[in-house]
Amino acid sequence: MSNLLALNRDWKIRELCDLEPREMRVLLNIGSYMPIKSADIAYQSRIDSYNVSRAVKALNKKNLIDIRRDKKSKNIKILALNEKGKDIYAKLTAAMELRSIELESVLTDDETAAFYNALSKIEDKVEQLLSKQALSKIANGQDAPADQKELIRWYNKGQTE
Repeated sequence: MSNLLALNRDWKIRELCDLEPREMRVLLNIGSYMPIKSADIAYQSRIDSYNVSRAVKALNKKNLIDIRRDKKSKNIKILALNEKGKDIYAKLTAAMELRSIELESVLTDDETAAFYNALSKIEDKVEQLLSKQALSKIANGQDAPADQKELIRWYNKGQTE
């Protein structure tokens, strides 16, 4: 189902901008939570930091975002949409809202609530499962790749919230 719902498969959404799906996801995250740090986008969207960085570079090149350095740490980028980015964000969210209403129309209110509750539980379990696997490998002396370290960081962050 997630492959069917990919943003670039939906012609109505694809026609709104010339962004790749990763770039759309990052733009939507920035628009929803701006100003926001790249690391927070990675955590919230579950896109690894490398791909967030690539998307940020593309969005910046297309002049859709403003980037400023954090006052405390110059390595941290604070992201916000500029006017051009806000325009695309508004169009994308409107199209996605219409799509969401149409998709949810096949479910009752109770079924919709149960569906989102189940998805949340599955997401938490997947994060826990993958993190525990990575921690086990590290405990056995293996060096974890960056994406596995990020999974552990996301899991630990979720445990403290």
